[in-house]
Amino acid sequence: MIPLCLAAALSLAPPPPAPPADERLEVLAAMTEELARSAGRLRLDGYAPPYYVAYQLRDVVRGEVGGRYGAVFDDAQRRDRNLYVEVRVGDYEFDSSGVDDGAILLGGDGPSWWAPKDAPLDGDAAALRNALWLATDERYKEALAAYFKKRAREVHRQADPDRAPSFSREEAPARHVDPPLPFRLDRDRWRDAVREASAAFRAHPEVFDSAVKVVAERQTRWFVSSEGAAIVTEQALYGLHVRAVARTPDGQLVESGRDFYAREEGGLPDRPGILRAVEATVSELLALRKAPAIDPYTGPAILEAEAAGVLFHETVGHRLEGDRLDDDKEGQTFKGQVGKRVLPPFLTILDDPTLSSHEGVPLNGAYAFDDQGVAARATVLVRDGTLESYLLSRKPVKPFARSNGHGRSQGSRPPSARMANLVVRSSRPVPMAELERLLLAEVRRQGKPYGLVIRDITGGNTNTLSYGYQAFKGTPRLVYRVDARTGTKELVRGVELVGTPLSSVNRILAASDRPRVFNGYCGAESGYVPVSTISPAVLVGEIELQRVARAAERGPILPSPWSGAAAGRPEDRE
Repeated sequence: MIPLCLAAALSLAPPPPAPPADERLEVLAAMTEELARSAGRLRLDGYAPPYYVAYQLRDVVRGEVGGRYGAVFDDAQRRDRNLYVEVRVGDYEFDSSGVDDGAILLGGDGPSWWAPKDAPLDGDAAALRNALWLATDERYKEALAAYFKKRAREVHRQADPDRAPSFSREEAPARHVDPPLPFRLDRDRWRDAVREASAAFRAHPEVFDSAVKVVAERQTRWFVSSEGAAIVTEQALYGLHVRAVARTPDGQLVESGRDFYAREEGGLPDRPGILRAVEATVSELLALRKAPAIDPYTGPAILEAEAAGVLFHETVGHRLEGDRLDDDKEGQTFKGQVGKRVLPPFLTILDDPTLSSHEGVPLNGAYAFDDQGVAARATVLVRDGTLESYLLSRKPVKPFARSNGHGRSQGSRPPSARMANLVVRSSRPVPMAELERLLLAEVRRQGKPYGLVIRDITGGNTNTLSYGYQAFKGTPRLVYRVDARTGTKELVRGVELVGTPLSSVNRILAASDRPRVFNGYCGAESGYVPVSTISPAVLVGEIELQRVARAAERGPILPSPWSGAAAGRPEDRE
């Protein structure tokens, strides 16, 4: 244990040019002082002291401007500071981690009061230390209870000779302070932009609801640990989102939209770009309203790059998150598979949080240090179809003893191994035209009347738990039916992608030569974190599509107030 003193904290980086006094370093110093006090003196008589203590503080400033129907509906700015305190009792080999908080104390034995997990916004050192003191005291007591509960479980279970240690021993603790990050949101500009863009939907009464929203978020993060880590990082992420919905004549709800992300405000689309996104969204919705619904399907399909990115994220990425492989409640799909073939031999998958962009597109999942203070590292997960490694936090998974910088979390949740920038590569890429030719050849070989091209998928989810079925599901937004005889494409609707993970990805026959980026957020046990996937389009020999639930609901009874039909002109009605 190497507690940092105030002078050490202040010497982590040269003073920034402006402002002269960096309030961030004052916060770091207050956290360091309280950490040293807790790590050095916290002990309950008759019980072991903590062997590891860490503090993380997040300052999140979030602003958003949203519009509907030509008016501003959302115009808000909020700032929060959240604490995460980690206290471990025991040692690196066996400690208090891995016991659910709700299972530590039963009945009326639990506390009657919980320490707040927020922190002062004004940087008051005494108030911050008080908040840390209360949270640390609570976490220490919980860690003691968890440690003995975990020990008690050993009575009923056979000793596992292959059990991995509880916590990894890392190299020299990181000390790093980012320079201050400029952050602004031109609210006047974006109010005008969302009014104009959302008003453009009014020319299309078939689109009964729509929204345009701009979101900006800056996150300043402090991390200190009893091992000696001291880190201050800053990141900003801007997003522009266009959404719209309509109903088909048979009552199915169809939706479309566009998402744009940038690290700076200037990276978002300008006024013409936003209007083009609105026009494209409307065009897709009008086409979907006229598209025929198709029956459930099993057969060959091309998943274009964005859709393939979601497939790899859900079927492979989540199952390579290391914490899942050491949890008996999980399916542990790839446990013990290192060195074995798990994917087609022409595919390689890695995760690289240090990658900030791809072909000029900023990547959501980029960061320098994870939420356990470990430097981010590019990690090859599958090389030429053979499993090589896992996504690792500081929870070791045999045969790996150290983290590769993938411990991530949201707010005050405990970190766990998560994806960042998942990259899929093919050693034998083919042009998109060749991929389409291969699709038709496979369709004809299987005697199918048509194949499918899935343009993108609006979202996905997967079950990795040991109970229930190992399956995934995605909602395609644009699906095209490709006639086996003529090769003509027809837009269709009414299905969703389902399947079992390993069988789906092992039926990939070929991949395109043009990877593209899918940016978004991923939700799991440790919260929502920004992620990216870079993937080529892929040809899958067999996928399964099931029919979506058809609500067959009526659309709005009266026409929209701004349509000509609202004034009673029959010629303006549908």
